[in-house]
Amino acid sequence: MKISVEISKYPLHQDYIPFIKDFIERLNQHSELKVVTNCMSTQVFGEYDVVMPLLQTHMKQSFEAYGKIVFVCKFICGDLSA
Repeated sequence: MKISVEISKYPLHQDYIPFIKDFIERLNQHSELKVVTNCMSTQVFGEYDVVMPLLQTHMKQSFEAYGKIVFVCKFICGDLSA
């Protein structure tokens, strides 16, 4: 099953840009994901069973590395990247 996820990350830190870029760069390391970034959010497209564990891993790494962060996510069944 395909899934589309829209993610907005809000680090509760003055120097927030590197925290956001780090998360996006880690997602982009996975060739099985399609990652599209714009100035408001990052969209991730792929197989549900691939996307969800990767998001879990990278969100946890962000919390551990940077502390308080707000993630706002929308999950939609299907690939809306086309």
